Amino acid sequence: MTGLRAWVNRVRRRWWRAVFFRVLFGERSAGRLLPGTRISPSTCIEHEDALVLGDHVFIGHFNFIEASAGVRIGAGTQVTNFVSIVSHSTHRAVRVAAQLSGATEPGDAALIRAPIDMGERCFIGPHSTIEAGTVLGHGTLVASHSRVRGRYPDFAVLAGQPAQIVGDVRDGDERWLAAHPELRLPYRQWQERVETHAGAVR
Repeated sequence: MTGLRAWVNRVRRRWWRAVFFRVLFGERSAGRLLPGTRISPSTCIEHEDALVLGDHVFIGHFNFIEASAGVRIGAGTQVTNFVSIVSHSTHRAVRVAAQLSGATEPGDAALIRAPIDMGERCFIGPHSTIEAGTVLGHGTLVASHSRVRGRYPDFAVLAGQPAQIVGDVRDGDERWLAAHPELRLPYRQWQERVETHAGAVR
């Protein structure tokens, strides 16, 4: 009997994964088809019309993207799992709401609302939060469990709560490329394009 249950459980997991968690290539964003972009069906996106994606973006499982003020995710960026990307916050409004202040509406002054812009080829580690108004430069790496708010330059390594710059991804990339010289030329071409046309390749 236990053997039968084990078999049923395995079949059930495989079926559930194939139907509900299999991440498939092919998305549409801002009127463009993106054949290399993948978004897990377990990711919740609110205001999807204000989410602008580049191609070859990967968004993994159990993420929450609230894009009411606009969210842009550059080409090749990876958002791992259990990440929150929120373009507005009501944490102040809950203390000046009608029940407390007597006002009929808390008003826009009580809300934090600002677009989020992520550059190309960023990596967002699991259990991180990207807050309203954040701008990530190209090639940024966000360590897991980080809380990110602010503007950060290209190639930054971010970590902490609140996140701070703790390194430069080019240092690690250089060591890795030394062992894989066949990849050095395309990497250099992309790096030079970013450095020469900062902000223009998004």
